[in-house]
Amino acid sequence: MAEPHAPRPVPDDARRGTPRVLTGRVVTPVAVLDDGAVVLDGDRIAWVGPRVDAPTAGFPDAGPAGTGTILPGLVDLHDHGGGGVSFPDATSADEARAAVHEHLRHGTTSLVASLVTAPREVLLARTATLAELADDDELAGIHLEGPFLSAARCGAQNPHDMLHGDPDLVRAVAAAARGHLRTMTVAPEVPGVVGRGGVIEALADAGAVPSIGHTDASAEQTEAAVSAALGALAASGRPGARLTATHLFNGMRPLHHRDPGPVAACLAAAARGEMVVELVADGTHLAPGTVRSVMGLVGPRDGVALVTDAMAAAGMPDGAYDLGPVRVTVESGVARLAEGGAIAGGTSHLLDVVRATVAAGVGLVDAVRAASWTPAAVLGAPDVGGLVAGRRADVVVTDPDLRVREVWRGGRRVAGADVRRG
Repeated sequence: MAEPHAPRPVPDDARRGTPRVLTGRVVTPVAVLDDGAVVLDGDRIAWVGPRVDAPTAGFPDAGPAGTGTILPGLVDLHDHGGGGVSFPDATSADEARAAVHEHLRHGTTSLVASLVTAPREVLLARTATLAELADDDELAGIHLEGPFLSAARCGAQNPHDMLHGDPDLVRAVAAAARGHLRTMTVAPEVPGVVGRGGVIEALADAGAVPSIGHTDASAEQTEAAVSAALGALAASGRPGARLTATHLFNGMRPLHHRDPGPVAACLAAAARGEMVVELVADGTHLAPGTVRSVMGLVGPRDGVALVTDAMAAAGMPDGAYDLGPVRVTVESGVARLAEGGAIAGGTSHLLDVVRATVAAGVGLVDAVRAASWTPAAVLGAPDVGGLVAGRRADVVVTDPDLRVREVWRGGRRVAGADVRRG
């Protein structure tokens, strides 16, 4: 297991108070600058553009062309742990912090920590623990994957802890989260989820986004849930906010031409600009052709967020790990339930998912945008997610093959981010 007191971002003392200019292939939200520059001034991005224009912009010390690729800090909406630590099992903020740093040093500068279905008292305790890190801006928020899910599509979760919709439990979790509850995965067909006074309305009232997943719902049930969620978000003062689909395809009734189920309904909602669908595009959860197709269908509408669904084994060797109450075996980098063999989360960092998405045939700008700009929008976080002047100085420098060299968060260089370490 990783050290519980993993180092936090540290300042680059040699550059403190002086703008730092990074040069190389720069990936903005809309284009690739083959010879670009990104200027960091304190905790902000001061300027982004072609390197040749840096002197005119007031930054004469841009230096020679860089050899790396410069990305925005990545934003992961769905992550259960890493570095040997599982968020659903972490009993202290220090323990959970080690998992946050595992992903931070690999380029994920904004991370939402995910819990799994568990008894009420466990959910409340784990949520409160994670809220400590969110209070300190080490987490971007908290996601609960359950407990209002379909036992028929439980995946790697414990069906015995799944419940009918309970808005009082939602309110209790939101109170434990202290304003940091961002999303909760729910199955539309579970009683008490959709309807007046149900879970979806309680989530919207708490400032969280409903996410459709682990569901055996029909297309019609899913459409009704999408409509209800949009109405609840608007009523809570967030008209235009989009809900999400938890790892589309995985943990869902499969798409069939006579039984379209939740997949077709979610894709249609994403095409209308009402939903963002998560894709665990790590080469294990989805085929490359599936990733290309979905990115082509709804990616141009900012309808895709790449996620890791990572668990404790991210960044760790093969072996046995815990994911809440279930035991997981990792072999050749693939996590499966020790009993039953179902895929049990991911073992990748988000930068690995971006690299796999590009290898699947998706353009670099689109892949990076789906791992930064779009998920930042889901979180309602306009301060992160893009190499844009004025945003927080969250930057990832990679080699030409998209393997990490340096990570900067809030203008501070992150200790341990080194291509030689993975």
